[in-house]
Amino acid sequence: MRIGLIGSILILLALVFPSGSQSAYDLVILNGRVIDPESRTDEVRNLGISNGTIKAISTSKLAGRTVIDARGLIVAPGFIDLHQHGQDDENYRFKAMDGVTTALELEVGTGDVDAWYAQRDQKSLINYGVSAGHLAARMAAMKEPVTFLPTGEAARRAATDAEIDDMKRRLEDGLRRGAIAVGFGIQYTPNASRWEILEMFRVAARYGASCHVHMRHAGVKEPGSSINALEEVISCAALTGAPLHVVHIQSTGGPATPKLLQMIGEAKSRGLDVTTECYPYIAGMTDIKSAIFNEGWQEVFNIDYKDLQWAATGERLTKESFDRYRKTGGMVAVFSMTEEVVNAAIESPLTIIASDGILEKGKGHPRTAGTYSRVLGNYVREKRMLTLMDALTKMTLMPAQRLERRVPSMKNKGRIRINADADLTIFDPQAITDRSTFQEPAQYADGIKFVLVNGTLIIKDAQLQPGTYPGRPIRAPNPN
Repeated sequence: MRIGLIGSILILLALVFPSGSQSAYDLVILNGRVIDPESRTDEVRNLGISNGTIKAISTSKLAGRTVIDARGLIVAPGFIDLHQHGQDDENYRFKAMDGVTTALELEVGTGDVDAWYAQRDQKSLINYGVSAGHLAARMAAMKEPVTFLPTGEAARRAATDAEIDDMKRRLEDGLRRGAIAVGFGIQYTPNASRWEILEMFRVAARYGASCHVHMRHAGVKEPGSSINALEEVISCAALTGAPLHVVHIQSTGGPATPKLLQMIGEAKSRGLDVTTECYPYIAGMTDIKSAIFNEGWQEVFNIDYKDLQWAATGERLTKESFDRYRKTGGMVAVFSMTEEVVNAAIESPLTIIASDGILEKGKGHPRTAGTYSRVLGNYVREKRMLTLMDALTKMTLMPAQRLERRVPSMKNKGRIRINADADLTIFDPQAITDRSTFQEPAQYADGIKFVLVNGTLIIKDAQLQPGTYPGRPIRAPNPN
């Protein structure tokens, strides 16, 4: 039988490209210990990545135009930070070097969702997103300049019914524009009525948006304890149906943290959608001019001036320096927690890891640069308080699941599976550690070897890659 020219070509192609073979992937990761919290996979696997997504997970060798040999390294989903205030290039670099591929500003949020996203479009190293902020809505409704935290009328007085209606309209507009959630800083607006907060929860509920809440009170002093504060927001969630996320449970709760965690567990067991977060440091940080430092703060936090550290200089404060800085404003570290409180929060299966980070010109809190590496180095490797699987679950799957109801694209974050986004962090479990301190917070973490965002390498061989901006907006779909 004669074989024509076309038949000869087909036979030749079959010899060169045998059945089942395929062209090279954009990038291949070989020999890594792949840990995926969703499937509970913890095995050596090879990954094939093309067009920004994971296309193959295999025990067989894969071909790629770019190849990473991850032998001896952990390959994990990229870390997702639900609470990152610093949202600029400086902060994104430190987040990336700490293994974070998605950083979201969900506590304070913004008053102009479109402008916020536009400012970062095509200019972000990592994925980014924002909530509609109650603080911003309150400042605007009370006709004061919208700044990071209120210090004028919005920080001091109760709102009128008309102003509450104005806030509701502003939050609704933000949610229609794709804001991920609704953010609350109730402790910064102590005279906001409980009705006002409940009304904001009602807006969030209509859009299936989670409420990320810095609660009204801190500490254990009654009345006005953190337990009272948690009762308030759990009741708001129960009445409205809005999902609730309580931020930095350990810094708000202090010695009451185990009790707060018990309450959250009980609420969840009754079918309420309640989650919480923590960070691995014994000090918080906020603006000294804020309402948190209104008269009585020493009793609330059970601390004094010496327990405050001025971020700009590293000095511990006295009454004189406190009064001086209080007039000008600025960031101050608040040493109000114990290691026991932090340990209780870190160990709890209820808590997500989130940083509450911000750096400005290298000044700020070490949590910006070191939160995730500190958990993996200190609490997993050194203290053995968490397994690697449990720690990574708190950093990847749990934060993604918190947002999936409103932002379906998050179903492809925080996982290593076929067609998931190729946001990946590859690290050395024996070397990973935080280096940032309260004196020198702008120190990159050690041990993060490679980071991919949407399939693009932003860290290679522990070095940031310049001029690379693969970060994409995390944004809710337009309801219209």
